[in-house]
Amino acid sequence: MCELLAMSANVPTDIVFSFTGLVERGGVTGPHVDGWGITFYEGKGSRTFKDAAPSSQSHIAQLIKSYPIKSEVVISHIRQANRGQVSLENTHPFTRELWGRYWSYAHNGQLSDYQTMLATKRFQPVGETDSEMAFCWILEAIANEFGAIPPVDMQPVFEYIAQLAQQIRDKGIFNLIISDGDYLMCFCSNNLSYITRRAPFGSAKLLDTDVVIDFDKETTPNDVVSIIATRPLTNNENWHVMQSGEWKLFRLGEIITEGGSTELCAS
Repeated sequence: MCELLAMSANVPTDIVFSFTGLVERGGVTGPHVDGWGITFYEGKGSRTFKDAAPSSQSHIAQLIKSYPIKSEVVISHIRQANRGQVSLENTHPFTRELWGRYWSYAHNGQLSDYQTMLATKRFQPVGETDSEMAFCWILEAIANEFGAIPPVDMQPVFEYIAQLAQQIRDKGIFNLIISDGDYLMCFCSNNLSYITRRAPFGSAKLLDTDVVIDFDKETTPNDVVSIIATRPLTNNENWHVMQSGEWKLFRLGEIITEGGSTELCAS
């Protein structure tokens, strides 16, 4: 399996602290050595860094750890390959254009007998993964459902994505993070947690490496930052473990809507 990381914030914020913990799981404290990637949004633009090397050994990952790129929405992923070779085109996050915006997506899990269901015409996968095929299917379903012009209110779009994710979940494990650069949605199939940090801020210590940060010195009283991860990244904070089938939609660090079932996800 792979691991996911994402951030939604109400002010441009760097994800260096959380990313430092995640990359250790790519070969040091975890087996996810088959590539990694991260996407930062800046307005309608985005920048993506990927590497097929393990994140714990990647020079590009070292750059991200040392260069505090500030963003309101970030999606990251470290890969443990189960479908598709270890290659750049098979690393997440995947990105496509829809309605004049860059959509980014990352998936943790494995699907079976999905090829017929996830066949598409407009959006085509570049690599060989079930993950990218599912992303293309979701975007094509959205375009077919809502048409060529995006709705003024995007919340129904993400509620529809939640329905699509439930369908894909019937084919296996499907933990999802997806964003249009404004909204950030996560869907839990079996393993996903989140934390929302706001004033009064305190200190946090990473689980995977000996790094501590005092957020009170790095933030203002008005900052709101939500972090979503496959497993909690810190050992002295109260992370919320999501339920199987549960989904949440974030904007500017806050949960604006949510839904799902009552089965507890594994932690």
